Amino acid sequence: MKRSFIAIGISATLVAAGCSSSKKDDAPQAKMDGDKVIVTAMAAADADTKLDTNATTKMLSDKFKIKFEFTTTTMDGGPAKEKRQIAISSGDYPDLFLLTPYIDAFTKTEVQKLGQQGVAVPLEDLIKENAPNVQKALDANPVLKAMSTTPDGHIYALPQWSDCFHCTYWNKLWINSEWLKKVNLPMPKTTEELRTVLRAFKTKDPNGNGKADEIPMTTDTQDSTLIGYLMGAFAYAPFGASNGVPSLLELNGDTVQTPVDKPEWREGLKYINSLYSEGLIDRASFTQNAEALQATGNDPKAVRIGSSPVLYPGIFVQLGQKDGRDKQYDAAPPLTGPEGKSYTAYNNPTSTGYTFMLTNKSSKEARIAALKMLDYIYTDEGQLEVNNGPKGTGWVEPAAGDIALDETVKPTWKTLPSADVPKNIAWSSMGQYNVTTKLRNEQAVPKDIYAETGLERRLFEATKQYEPHVDKAKVFPEAQIWVDPNDVSELATLKTNLDSYVSQGELAFITGSKNIDTDWDAFVKGLDGIGMKRYLELNQKAYDRYKSTNK
Repeated sequence: MKRSFIAIGISATLVAAGCSSSKKDDAPQAKMDGDKVIVTAMAAADADTKLDTNATTKMLSDKFKIKFEFTTTTMDGGPAKEKRQIAISSGDYPDLFLLTPYIDAFTKTEVQKLGQQGVAVPLEDLIKENAPNVQKALDANPVLKAMSTTPDGHIYALPQWSDCFHCTYWNKLWINSEWLKKVNLPMPKTTEELRTVLRAFKTKDPNGNGKADEIPMTTDTQDSTLIGYLMGAFAYAPFGASNGVPSLLELNGDTVQTPVDKPEWREGLKYINSLYSEGLIDRASFTQNAEALQATGNDPKAVRIGSSPVLYPGIFVQLGQKDGRDKQYDAAPPLTGPEGKSYTAYNNPTSTGYTFMLTNKSSKEARIAALKMLDYIYTDEGQLEVNNGPKGTGWVEPAAGDIALDETVKPTWKTLPSADVPKNIAWSSMGQYNVTTKLRNEQAVPKDIYAETGLERRLFEATKQYEPHVDKAKVFPEAQIWVDPNDVSELATLKTNLDSYVSQGELAFITGSKNIDTDWDAFVKGLDGIGMKRYLELNQKAYDRYKSTNK
């Protein structure tokens, strides 16, 4: 929810940036450190990652003669986005943005505006001349090419691409199966069965310590799929609709609409409020960050989390713990609601934000070096080295008898348990630019899905129960659609305001600070006051143009 409290509006930030930047491609003179070109970069990093001394940074620095000077943010999405927006607004932004999709990626409207204003450098010619692997991926993947190319024909920024089955069906709920056994209840399949489970978790001491310290359901503000998962029993919830990012849109035939003003959405919020009012949803779910959630999941005194609506268990509990608590959690299926509805969201491509952007602060030498580095990252070798760290330290070759995730192919690589991997050796999610199905399926993964290194198979198997619940006819293909350049500023402002209004309104209804029975009509009316009709009109225009050019 904290995304809605970012103080600086996107449109204002971009306008300010435009005032201090030129549209001409007048690259500054290169700054050198010996034989290495200096490249300033902004990136997110967790507490264990020091990018200046990181092993992958050193490898890429030596290989491509780059001296990186990093400005880092935390992995906390709201502050990270605010920091990059302040940098752009002040004119004190880096040569290169190396962002993380789920933290601080640029939106389409931001990319268009920064391109129009000359802050973002066109990449298409640089790619053709210096990045054959990137070019090959663009030519072979029409969705990636459509995502990357703005209406004026330029590529101002690149998204990541990961063929990730479990990420495609993001809105999951992980339930403590050991606690289900303790309270003698089956895995819930309906909204009321879930209520029964959460009540039992709250009142029947399933962790057995004699204290009322169990938390039936909890999450954090950055990783939450709470509204998206629970809403699926009442209405189709577009991926990200819970936080307004990246979509508030769905299709009804070829008509672009929003689900958040429909009666079904109201019923979903009423249900979530009823769980919250009973104390079955942790109040901290709407305020705490990822570190606080993990601390609760790892509480050395007792297992305290009954369920968590997030992408995978490692978000709320450290994997590979000696007491095995991380093995206790299994994915609940999409719930069926009182009217028989059971939807899940569809998130494909899995990274809809833009993470690699060179700016007009960069020298020609820096641009070439950065593109050559990215081209290496696009190779299978680059993916293994950059995402995991050096061979032999962050990953190894499979041993005899190892089985690939796709059991019909030969395994080619294997991860190691986290306890055996040194800290600060990889770029991890910052470098996932070309994770193909082939590469992912060739990973050696144990048959034991609860082994720490069996996580990929555990997620793959869990996701199978979500796939049949997608109604692709309702999915607005946001990744491929660009709005008219003349509409960019207006749409950016509308989206910022609507994201904030919807997120805050939903939070108020869930927590009870607003009464959904008496205040719903005012909320819906307020959507029009914020500009929902115009927002839908602009997206309809963009969708119609997309349809006309993709017949």
